[in-house]
Amino acid sequence: QVQLVESGGGSVQAGGSLRLSCVVSGYAFSSRCMGWFRQAPGKGREGVATISTGGSVTSYADSVKGRFTISRDNAKRTLYLQMNSLKPEENAMYYCAAGRFTHCGLRTSDYGAWGQGTQVTVSS
Repeated sequence: QVQLVESGGGSVQAGGSLRLSCVVSGYAFSSRCMGWFRQAPGKGREGVATISTGGSVTSYADSVKGRFTISRDNAKRTLYLQMNSLKPEENAMYYCAAGRFTHCGLRTSDYGAWGQGTQVTVSS
C-alpha cells in the first residue's frame, strides 16, 4: 500500500521560511521522480517543483524559482521542500506526489500517488 505522509506545514509571516517533508512507503521511491504541488481554496492544483530519481535534475514553477528548493534523501525515502521568502498569496495546501517515471514535469498526470497534504499559511 502506497503511503505519502507530509509534515512541516504551519503558519508564518510574510518573508518567513518553512521546510516541508514527505515520507514515502510502499512505492519504488528511489526509481521514481517526485514532486510538490499546492492548491489554494477555489483554485486548481498547481505544480511547484519536481526532482528526478537521483536528485540531479530539478524543475520549478516560475513563481517560486530562487526561493524554493526541492531535494530528496533516497536512503530515508524522504522528499523535502525548503521554502524561503514566503508570500501571503502562497497560502495553500501543499501535496507531495510520487511520479510514474524517472523524470517528471509539473503536470498532475505525471504522478500516480498523492499525500493528504500539509497546510501552509502566510500572514502579511
